[in-house]
This record gives sequence, C-alpha cells and structure tokens, in this order.
Amino acid sequence: MAKSTNSLQLLSIWLLIICSVSTIVASKSSDEDETKSVHDFLPSYDPQPHKKGLLNVIDFCWRLKGDWSSHRKALADCAIGFGSSTIGGKNGDIYIVTDPSDDPINPKPGTLRYGAIQSEPLWIIFERDMVLTLKNELMVNSYKTIDGRGAKIEISNGPCITLDYVTNVIIHGISIHDCKPGKKGMVRSSPEHVGERLGSDGDAISVFGSSNVWIDHCYLARATDGLLDVIHASTAVTISNNYFTEHDKVMLLGHNDEYTADRIMKVTVVFNHFGRELVQRMPRVRNGYAHVANNYYDQWLMYAIGGSANPTIFSEGNYFIAPDKAYNKEVTKRETEEKGWKSWKWRSSNDVFMNGAYFLPSGYGSIAPKYTRGQSFIVAHGSFTPSLTSNAGPLQCVVNEPC
Repeated sequence: MAKSTNSLQLLSIWLLIICSVSTIVASKSSDEDETKSVHDFLPSYDPQPHKKGLLNVIDFCWRLKGDWSSHRKALADCAIGFGSSTIGGKNGDIYIVTDPSDDPINPKPGTLRYGAIQSEPLWIIFERDMVLTLKNELMVNSYKTIDGRGAKIEISNGPCITLDYVTNVIIHGISIHDCKPGKKGMVRSSPEHVGERLGSDGDAISVFGSSNVWIDHCYLARATDGLLDVIHASTAVTISNNYFTEHDKVMLLGHNDEYTADRIMKVTVVFNHFGRELVQRMPRVRNGYAHVANNYYDQWLMYAIGGSANPTIFSEGNYFIAPDKAYNKEVTKRETEEKGWKSWKWRSSNDVFMNGAYFLPSGYGSIAPKYTRGQSFIVAHGSFTPSLTSNAGPLQCVVNEPC
C-alpha cells in the first residue's frame, strides 16, 4: 500500500513539474547550440535534496523521512522495475558489522562475510566507517541486504562480491572499487557449505544464475574485469542510482551469444550516472531484455549501449552526451557481422542527445517492458535526467535526519 500511495503522489508531482517547465524546454529553438545541457536553459532546475518534485521515485520513497535509520527495512518497499519484488533481508534481524577483517573459510561473527553467508534473512548494517579488503570473493547468500547508509563503506583492493545461484539480495550504499581476481581455493558460502572456488574474474559485482536482485546507490570503479555482470539466466534485476566511472567494460547482461538460457533475463537499468573515463558496455546485452531508463551518460570512448545475439533494448528518457571525437557519436553498437541485426528490437523514446550523439534504432513491433503494476514506474523525459541522477552513488546519510 505504501508503494502505491507514493506512486500516486509522485504522479501528481511529475504533472506539476512538467506543466511548469515544458513551455521553457519547448522554447529552445532548433538553431541553438545542441551541445548545451538542459541546465543552460533551466538554470534553476538543479535539484535540492528534499524538494519532493526533484527526487526520483526510488529516493522519494524513503529519503525525506528523518527516521529512516530506525526503519531501515522500509527501503525494501522502494525498488522499481524488474527487481521490484526483491525484499533482501526485510524479514530477518539486523546484523551489525563491527569487524572489517576477513576469513574466507571460517569467518568470525561481526565480520561482513559471517553475516552474508548465513542461511536466514539478515539486514546487514555497519557500526562505523570501514574499508574492507577481502581475501577472496564474498559469496552472498539469499535474503540478504547489505546496507551502507550512515557510514562510509568501501570494498576495495581485493576480490569483491559474487551472487551465485541465490535470490533476494539488496546491495545499497557501498563503494566497490579496484577489485582483483579471486584466488583458487576454499570459500564458505553458507554455514553448512565450504567449497573450492576456481577464482573469480575480478568483477566488482557478479550476478550468476540469480534472481530478484537490487543494486542501488553504489559507486563502482576500476575492476580487473567488469564492474557489474548479470549472467547465466539471472533475471528480475534492477540496477539503480549507481555511479560508474574509470573503467572499460562496465556492465554485461548475458553470458555469451550461445547461452540461450539468458533469454529469460529481464533487467531494469535506471537513474544511474555513467561518468567520465568509461569505454563501453553501459550496458552490453545478450539474448535478454533491458529497459534502460533515465540514465545520465557523460561521454564514452567506444559506445554506450550495445549487444549481440538478438537482445531487446528499450532506451527511454536517457541523457546522452557524446564525446568530442567525430567517429564515436553513435550511442549504439551491434556486436555482429550479420545483417540480421536490423530485426533486433532496439528503440529510443524521449531520449536527449547532446554534442552530436545519436541512437540507431532497429526492429519492429512493441518493445514496452510489460511491467506488472508493482514493477511499473513513471519514466521522465530525458531533459529531467540530469537532476534525477544528480545524487547517484552512495549518499551521505546522517542518522535521525532526512537523507
């Protein structure tokens, strides 16, 4: 009921905002410099954190509440898109991380790994600011929330996070950077099971064969392999409000072209800031479906959105700033030499293209995400996206104050 009420309130707010500024946006003449941002035409449009109309729908759900720290689990009601049913550790106890050390085989109570591998649902929070350097990949069990709000939490300079055939995991408010490959060796994944791992690739977050996953307000940068992989028939995933920067292969959705099990994959990529020094894969999609909505793209080296093996991609309400180089203005890239790509369903709707950026559409027929009522959300016109993504990444939340 709370999510439904918030949606109705937000709809009213969007209507007021759109009515008040649409005439200003429309007044931009065709001969004005297309490289200018929306801020040049709407100088008062920069968001204030606690003005309701300028928060995106996820943040509007919880950030205005001064008692968020006493009701942390209410965050689980705020997800949207394909991963909106993710509850994480909502039905479990609060577990407090007090010790930043790590033991992959026999983790100590009070460490992050000890909480992450438990069989029962847990909502994991942190006693204080911490930098965690893991000795091997962190295997997160089902029904867990890793909630960094109220502290500055970094996982860096070692192996990072793996979700392997699990369900209902929320990762929120964590900085994950400079990730290294995991070593071959024994790693515990539950209180009952410790098994040999062959060594992780060095992803910041790897989602493997998992479902109902929500990754929100994280910072991801500089990993040996990808920043975020969703592969091996993972589905029902929402990736939102994250800040990505300084990396080559950013986000891979789909294992490889021949892995047709990924056709069940449905991922919502929304309200993220793709910052400078990113090369490609924002995301790259194979076989499955991706709704890429209200994301901010601050240039790229090769391309922004790509794919292979006939994926379906709906780009809606994004804000694309092309790099200055003339040869890579195109947002899209098909990783194929076959002409059949012209039937792939790739569409753009209400996107904003700056500095010569352009999207090459293809295919025919409906491309709507076909969300259920609980998954659906309002996608704003791309001109609003710079403000909707202005708080991407971990938030500096203070206990007992609105965030």
